[in-house]
Amino acid sequence: MSVPEDDLRGRVARLTLDEKADLLTGANFWTLRAVPEIGLRRLVLSDGPSGVRGVAWDERAPSLLFPNATSLAATWSVPSAERAGFLNGAQARDKGVHVQLAPTVNLHRTPLGGRHFENYSEDPLLTARIGAGFVRGVQSTGVAATVKHFVGNDSETGRMSYDARISPSVLESVYLRPFAEAVRAGAWAVMAAYNKVNGTSMTENRPLLTEVLKERWGFDGVIVSDWTAIRSTEASANAGMDLEMPGLPSSRWRAKLAAAVREGRVAEELVDDKVLRLLRLAARVGALEGVPEPPPVTTPPDARDQLRGLAAQGMVLLRNEGGVLPLSPGSAIALIGPNAVRFSAQGGGSAHVNPAHVVTPVEGLRRVFGPAFPVHSGVHPHDRLAPLPIGMATDPETGERGVRLEFIDADGALLNSEHRSAAHFIILDGLPPGTAQIVLRANVTPATDGIHTFAAAGVGAHELRIGSLSTTATLTADGLDPVEALMRPPEHRMEAELSAGRTVPVELRHATGGRGAAFSLGYQEPHLPEDEEFAAAVAAARAAETAIVIVGTHDGVESEGFDRTTLALPGRQDALISAVAAANPRTIAVVNAGAPVLMPWRDEVAAILWAWLPGQEGGDAIADVLCGAAEPGGRLPTTFPASESDLLSPVPDADGTLAYAEGADIGHRHYAPDDIAFPFGHGLGYTTWEYTSLKLQDGVAEVTVRNTGTRPGREVVQCYDASRLVGFEAVEAEPGAEATTRISLDGEPRTVRAGRSSADIRLTG
Repeated sequence: MSVPEDDLRGRVARLTLDEKADLLTGANFWTLRAVPEIGLRRLVLSDGPSGVRGVAWDERAPSLLFPNATSLAATWSVPSAERAGFLNGAQARDKGVHVQLAPTVNLHRTPLGGRHFENYSEDPLLTARIGAGFVRGVQSTGVAATVKHFVGNDSETGRMSYDARISPSVLESVYLRPFAEAVRAGAWAVMAAYNKVNGTSMTENRPLLTEVLKERWGFDGVIVSDWTAIRSTEASANAGMDLEMPGLPSSRWRAKLAAAVREGRVAEELVDDKVLRLLRLAARVGALEGVPEPPPVTTPPDARDQLRGLAAQGMVLLRNEGGVLPLSPGSAIALIGPNAVRFSAQGGGSAHVNPAHVVTPVEGLRRVFGPAFPVHSGVHPHDRLAPLPIGMATDPETGERGVRLEFIDADGALLNSEHRSAAHFIILDGLPPGTAQIVLRANVTPATDGIHTFAAAGVGAHELRIGSLSTTATLTADGLDPVEALMRPPEHRMEAELSAGRTVPVELRHATGGRGAAFSLGYQEPHLPEDEEFAAAVAAARAAETAIVIVGTHDGVESEGFDRTTLALPGRQDALISAVAAANPRTIAVVNAGAPVLMPWRDEVAAILWAWLPGQEGGDAIADVLCGAAEPGGRLPTTFPASESDLLSPVPDADGTLAYAEGADIGHRHYAPDDIAFPFGHGLGYTTWEYTSLKLQDGVAEVTVRNTGTRPGREVVQCYDASRLVGFEAVEAEPGAEATTRISLDGEPRTVRAGRSSADIRLTG
C-alpha cells in the first residue's frame, strides 16, 4: 500500500524528544505504546514461525500449529510457502497481532544446531525463495513479517555473545542471500540477532544494519532487536537499530536515548528516522488513524485441512523397497515406537504455540486401519515427564475438566484464582502484582491401578502433594540461557500407588518472584519396565502383517536455547527398529524429527518416511501418506549425513569465536559422498520419472519429464551448476504423461545439470 510520507513526517514533528525516545522501546513484553495525539494505536507483536501465539503463552487462546519450517521448505514450493504465510497472517489478524516474528531464514550450517527445525534449509537459494514466499503471504493480509535473525545466528551455544567469523564473500553470497531476497520481497521488519559478526555485536553493527540493509538494499522498514539483544544506548542507536524490545526496567533506550541526544552522542535526525519507520510500519498494518486499514482477513474454515495437506506435501519418502508403500487401508498393522505414543508436533522455544488439539498418529491411523491394532512404545527415551493429561483432572472448585490455578502473595493472601485447561504454564508477563507463590490444585482420577509418577518441573522452590504424600524440592537450571530453563526444566519426581477410578487430590506449589513464571505438573501412568515393553513391541510386530515404527526426537532435544550434542536418536530407539525389522520384513520406519538423525538401520527396514514435526494435523497427514491418500511430496532441503565423523561444530571456541572456516561449503558441499545417507534434494514419491529433455536459453532451463509409473505424481525438478543449486520447480503429471517446466536460473551458470537431487543428475546442458 502507498504510505503518505509527508503526513508521517508531520506526525513525527509533533512529538517531543522524550516522546520519540519513549516510543522506540516496547511498552511491555509484546506491545508498543499508543500515542493518540498523533493517531498511533497500540502495536502488537507475536512470535512465529510455527503459528501465531499472540501476547499470552496460554491454552485459553489456542493457535493453529503449522508444520515446522524445514517441513515447509521440503515442499520446494513457493506457492505453498505463500499459502502458509497467508494462513499465519490470517491468524494474526484474528488475534489482533500486527507484527509476526517470522520467518527465520538462518541456514542449516550444521545439523547439530538446536534451532535447525525452525530454519528452512542448508541452501541459500532454497531458503531465500521459500522465505520470500512466506513474507509475501503474511504481508498480503496486512500483517508485517519480521525476517530473522540478522545475521550469522546459526547456533544456540553461547548465542547471546559468540562472534561469528565469516569471510566477506561468504557472508554476502551465502548467509546474507536469504535476507536480501526477503527485503526485495518487501519485508516490513527485520530482527537483529544477539551474536556478533566479525567482532561487532549485530545490534551495534553499522556496516550491516545501515550500510547493507538500509542503504544498499533500500530497506525502509523497522529493525527490531531480538528480545534484550540491545545492550548499549549510543552504539546501537548510531548503528541503525530502530526498536528495542521488550520494555523492561533495564531497557537501554527510552530516557537514556533522549539523554544521549541532548548530550550530542546521538543525532536527533537519527531518532526521527527511527520514529518515521515505526509510523510507516503502523500505517502498513492499519494501526495509524487517517490511513486506510488493510482489507479484512480471517482464518478460513478449511484451515485444518490446509495444514494437513501442507504436512503431507512436506513429508519425504526416503526408502521404499519393493513398493511396500502405500499400504492398503485393510492392512493388519502393529503401531510401535515412543513417538507413536508421545508425538512431537513441534519443537521447543519461542516458536512454540498452543493448538486446540494435536492429532496423534494413533488417532490418524485408527481412522484408516480401524481401532483394533496393537500399540506399544517399545522404549522410554524421554528424560522428562509429559504434562498431566487434562482428561484425568477436574477443577476442585467447579468440577470442570481441568485444574485450579491460584496466585498467592507473601502473606498467604489469595490475589487471583482461575480455571485452566493445562498443566504446563509459561507466564512471561502479567502476574498479579505481589505474587510470591502459584498453586495448582486438581482432583485426579487414574484409569489404571499401579504406581503413578508425578513431577514438579521448573526453576525454583516446589512442594508437591499427592493425597497424603508430599515432597519438596528447590530446582536450579543447568544452563545459562533462560530459554533452556523453559524448554528443559529441572524436575523432581515422586511416585504414588493409586487405584483405577479412585480420585485423589493433587497440589503443586511453585514459588516465584518478579514478572513471570514457568512450571508444570508432569505425569506418567504405570508402565512395563523397558525390557518387557521392548519385548512386547517386537512380539506385536512379529504377529502383524506390517509393522509401523514411529521414532524421533522431542522438544528436550530440538529447541531454541541449546544445541544438540549428537545426531543419535535418544535412548534405545535404534535397537528397537533393528529388532522390529528382524521380526517383520515389512517394517516401515516413520521418523518424527525436525533435523537429521543417524539411521544405522536404514538398510534393514522396507521403507522410511520422514514426517518432520508436522504440526497439529500430523497424525492424519502421516496416515494419508502411508495409505496413499496423499503423495509424500517432499524432497530433502538439507543433507542427511551417514555419521558424525565430519559435522561442523556449533560450539564457539573458549574465547567466544565461532569460525566459519568451511566458507561456502556447508550442507551437501561439505560432506564426502560416502558420508551422506540421503542427499540434498532426495525424495521418492509413489511413482517414477524419466527426464527426457533439457533446453537452455536466456537464463532459463526448459526441462521435460515423463511419469513412467502407475500413479499420478509430483516431481521437483532441480537444476545445479556444479554443486550449487541454481533453480527448481515442481511439476505434476498423470501416468504416462509428460510435463514441461521453465526454470529461471540463478546467477550465470556455466553448466546446468538437471535431476532429482544433488546426487541424481539426469540431464546436462
